[in-house]
Amino acid sequence: MTISMHTLTVGTFTRMLTNLQRILEKAEANAAERKIGPEVLAGSRLAPDMHPLSFQIQSATDRSKFALSRITGKVAPSWADDEKTLEQLRARLQKGLDYLATFSVAELDGTEDKVLTIKVGGQDTEVKAQDYVLNSVFPNFYFHCTTAYDILRHNGVPVGKRDFTGS
Repeated sequence: MTISMHTLTVGTFTRMLTNLQRILEKAEANAAERKIGPEVLAGSRLAPDMHPLSFQIQSATDRSKFALSRITGKVAPSWADDEKTLEQLRARLQKGLDYLATFSVAELDGTEDKVLTIKVGGQDTEVKAQDYVLNSVFPNFYFHCTTAYDILRHNGVPVGKRDFTGS
């Protein structure tokens, strides 16, 4: 069975960014209940040398928008990475979801074997679009989604595996 490139990309990105929105809603409610300021969790990190939650959300949305833009040849929108609260991070996720919704099946299906030129170790490398998504985009995208989840869980937000994977 072959999965369409639209389902593979837009479907996956939409599901995970939507799950992150729901997780952030739970985090906001939990922070209010515990009287934690709106900027505290957004600036939280797992370790001193890691990027904070805000960076993880920014990176997840960036990975999805840049991947689809690169595959289709569209110019990706530029978004300031200035979110400081969970509410602002949820708005960032919504921007990402709104952008994903602009990609049609016709634009993406059939691009699996399209050759893209990407930088690997500073060198231009040619790779098929589907290989790019599966071997580069998805690992990085899931890393940032997982790290965002982990930061919130580490900070006591009552979320579990089902929140991450969705229903």
